[in-house]
Amino acid sequence: MSQPGTVRVATYARVSTTGQTAENQLLALRSFAAARGWTVTEFTDTVSGVKEQRPALNEMLKAVKARQVDVVACVKLDRLARSVHHLVAMVREFGALGVDLVVLDQAIDTTTPSGRLLFHVLASVAEFERDLIRDRVHAGLRRARSQGKRLGRPRIHQVDLGRAQTLKAQGVSLRGIARAMGVPPMAVKRALATPSTGRTANA
Repeated sequence: MSQPGTVRVATYARVSTTGQTAENQLLALRSFAAARGWTVTEFTDTVSGVKEQRPALNEMLKAVKARQVDVVACVKLDRLARSVHHLVAMVREFGALGVDLVVLDQAIDTTTPSGRLLFHVLASVAEFERDLIRDRVHAGLRRARSQGKRLGRPRIHQVDLGRAQTLKAQGVSLRGIARAMGVPPMAVKRALATPSTGRTANA
């Protein structure tokens, strides 16, 4: 970490809508950085927290990866990360690059032993949650198989397009065409609606 007076902090603030202002977040972050004599670069987004693409956050992360930042600071964790998984992945990357994280309202500071411990706990919780989700998915698949349900992508039906077009021209209904060809009516409908230069179509 750089010595006081040379520390470069990237402050990140976010609001969800254009009707909100990030000024309160920015004032708190500026005051915190000024008290420590840090050099500040501000990044602010106006975007929902669940959105993956946040222009200012992306720019800040580029600066982090370029090693132009020593500390990332925000007011609350939910301003910075979309989820626990996102947060843990981000902090791991910060750690690998020698960048610390400070969160004002939640008194988080990864420059301290207690701050680092918190993120070890978060990482464990995230891993536990992933294991639970994986176990639920596998249990659901086993249950579906035991009930004889077909898993995977729907089967692709091959439709004789020429014959289907001929039957349609003769006034045969989609259901009638499907029955004659041994395929579902929707397969016939998709085949007839899809331009094709061949005699068959996959639907």
